[in-house]
Amino acid sequence: MSRPDGTAATVTRETHAVEALIIGSGLSGIGAAVKLREAGLRDVVLLEKADEPGGTWRDNTYPGCACDVPSALYSYSFAPNPGWTRAFAAQPEIRAYLHRTAATYGITPLIRFGTEVLRAQWHADESRWYVETSRDRYTARFLVSAAGPWHEPLIPEIPGLADFSGEVFHSSRWRHDHELAGARVAVVGSGASAVQFVPAIQPRVARLDVFQRTAQWVLPKPDHHVPGAERRLLRRFPAAQRALRSAEYAAMEALGLGFRHPALLRAVQKVGTLHLTATVKDPRLRRALTPDYTLGCKRLLLSNTYYPALTRPNVTVHATAVEAVRGNRVVGADGTGADVDTIILGTGFHILDMPIAQRVFDADGVCLDEHWKGSPDAYLGTTVSGFPNAFILLGPHLGTGHSSAFMVLEAQLEYLAGAVRHFRSAGWAAMDVRPEVQAAFSAEVQQALPPTVYNSGGCSSYYLDGNGRNSFSWPWSTGRMRRRLAGFDPEAYDVTLTTGVGRRAPAGR
Repeated sequence: MSRPDGTAATVTRETHAVEALIIGSGLSGIGAAVKLREAGLRDVVLLEKADEPGGTWRDNTYPGCACDVPSALYSYSFAPNPGWTRAFAAQPEIRAYLHRTAATYGITPLIRFGTEVLRAQWHADESRWYVETSRDRYTARFLVSAAGPWHEPLIPEIPGLADFSGEVFHSSRWRHDHELAGARVAVVGSGASAVQFVPAIQPRVARLDVFQRTAQWVLPKPDHHVPGAERRLLRRFPAAQRALRSAEYAAMEALGLGFRHPALLRAVQKVGTLHLTATVKDPRLRRALTPDYTLGCKRLLLSNTYYPALTRPNVTVHATAVEAVRGNRVVGADGTGADVDTIILGTGFHILDMPIAQRVFDADGVCLDEHWKGSPDAYLGTTVSGFPNAFILLGPHLGTGHSSAFMVLEAQLEYLAGAVRHFRSAGWAAMDVRPEVQAAFSAEVQQALPPTVYNSGGCSSYYLDGNGRNSFSWPWSTGRMRRRLAGFDPEAYDVTLTTGVGRRAPAGR
């Protein structure tokens, strides 16, 4: 910045001292703010680099974007929504629900929009986090990372992609101003996003070439419009909505039993095979779309329209990874290719190599990413040794292949709220999970994972980190997760007491 006379001007940044800083204002950040305020914290601030809340449901606006979890399960238990218009809600409704919840619970005024976290570092002498943002500076007693694992798009390193003269964009950064009608489009990837947007754009484009590195299991989606009478009933009788939520939770947990005992998934896998056989008559295409691993090894996909879209005359499925882009031609590893003018990347997100880990530092200036060395790790998926008073939401070891992110999140929020309440009542200045406690939990998880479909299903998935270790999955039921995180365990932490600054004392001694 410069003055009118051309000389340099000094940029003055304010420093704000708060009790708790939350990074992100998606479903995790909004939920954390509600629960922290219920736990007695009044001075809570959410830092949001975008200009509105919503997280992944703000960013993903691609055609056909919708939830693949039943709507009744996709909400906070403290803020039920009887107004979902579909059994599986679409993106605009979910975004509106998050906006409405943030406003109803007084969270929206706490969000600092257009504020990106650049660096957060623990200062042990003050028992506070120092946070540098794109706007102001903050110090905080507690730091909560709610950046989420489905936030930063993964852009593959494809030779020649940067030189492509047409339009290239990731599905989570959809170019609505780019006209697809009559276009020749290549879709790279065949995961959860592609399964939704491919059927939506197929009728509009001239040609659609789908490059599928790995075939996916796609089950029929039991989606339907929710009649107004049913919505009025749920609104008038909250007990009916709770019963619906419980029934859908029980159904998803029954499916989850198969994820832990893969032999039980044979019946479900048969449904996937019948779905493919019934909708794809061409034997060559059907072979290309038939997975060679156990259902559940990768994220489970639901769609009634994906397979039919792939059978249309203007669609070609290339059962191969993309090797390169040469001029306007996308070339597969098997030598097949297509001349296109638009490339859409349905290539997923930085799930385990989350970028926020490169911006959060311990007292010695070592970032979380360096601590993890490619394998994210956290006690109960929530706290990391060496990073006192910090919490990660939807963190390592807590992912499931069958349930709602809200189920995982609310289990963590109970733990977070319990930790804060105990922290304040016990007169703590800092709490740091003991390294041996974190190591024991991690070993327990890794010992339980091998028989699950996540590890034994015979595929490569985003559940596995860069070291080939499953740092994503929870190997037990979500019921066990909720019980495990229901009560804060102070004995798992070393603490600094406010009455003895700098003195470390194991909790409970």
